[in-house]
Amino acid sequence: MNDIQKREDSLFERISALIEEARKRVVTTVNIAEVYTKYGIGQYIVEDEQQGEYRAQYGKQVLQNLSARLTDRFGDGWSYPNLRKIRQFYLTYSNLINGVDQIESKNDKQCLSNSDSAIDVTSLSKQIVTPEPVFTLSWSHYLILMRIENADARRFYEIECTQQQWSVRQLGRQVGSSLYERLALSRNKDEVMRLAREGQTIEKPSDVIKNPITLEFLGLKPDSVYTESKLENAIIGKMQQFLLELGKGFLFEARQKRFTFEEQHFYVDLVFYNRLLQCYVLIDLKTDKLAHQDLGQMQMYVNYYDRYVRQDFEKPTIGILLCEEKNDALVELTLPKDANIYASAYQLYLPDKAILQRKLKEWIDEFDEKQELENK
Repeated sequence: MNDIQKREDSLFERISALIEEARKRVVTTVNIAEVYTKYGIGQYIVEDEQQGEYRAQYGKQVLQNLSARLTDRFGDGWSYPNLRKIRQFYLTYSNLINGVDQIESKNDKQCLSNSDSAIDVTSLSKQIVTPEPVFTLSWSHYLILMRIENADARRFYEIECTQQQWSVRQLGRQVGSSLYERLALSRNKDEVMRLAREGQTIEKPSDVIKNPITLEFLGLKPDSVYTESKLENAIIGKMQQFLLELGKGFLFEARQKRFTFEEQHFYVDLVFYNRLLQCYVLIDLKTDKLAHQDLGQMQMYVNYYDRYVRQDFEKPTIGILLCEEKNDALVELTLPKDANIYASAYQLYLPDKAILQRKLKEWIDEFDEKQELENK
């Protein structure tokens, strides 16, 4: 038996032992055990490659042989593409900050195009050592997360997914709707950095605002004609998804909530309560162009709730005008600076992630330039 065969046998036996050990864990931790197991498998594969003796073709053959043998012993789940994903997972979450060019494969966008090639030992010697990762989600969640190139965005989604207990489908939807970019564009630079460290924090009224709010799940066609009533009915029919889009702490109270003042009846389209801010959130839907009369009407709604509905321990009411096209200049001119009223645009299709990422980069660059000038 030659040295190469011995090394391949050693690699196979170590991975097999790791899989067998993981299978002994209790059922309640099986999902987390699977993630740690695959992280360990990825580590074995990468460390084996670090010996620097494999050509790309041979590295591919090693994984194919390994796949066949693992499948023979443990059944399905250890295909060659899956082993490449496992390797990618380790490279994404390990302390291997440098040393591997993560180039997207044309055939498998979840894998690296050079995933079977040798790793340069010289570059590995320059790696930055970081603490071992802590995993809290299932392997299916991480298959989505490791496709996110921006490390700050990836960390944000991981924190939010853990805290909000998102399903795999909900995580996929939030990533697809560019939640990170939309929240970041609604905040200053310090708060953008905080998103990556802590996830979405709800401490003040502006923290609940997103621009735009994405309502693709309603099934309304962007080019179709629809009324505010139809939009409201669609939201009520998809309330669970709408609450997910609104964000943390929202509880739905009523639609077309009536209140009477001086013998006149008024109706708020949607009334929510945010338990984190401890305040009412009133939403009016506008399918036409936002007008100053709409802002005045919302101001009256907010004033009524603050004076006659909210209790002493509760915070001031928030008003949100959800409109097809917002006008920040009109809002600023119409309302006093301390008004707790916001205009937020909505759209019936998923946003273009590349455009939002470019806007976010431009926004941060402009902020940095402004800070440099102020420091000088």
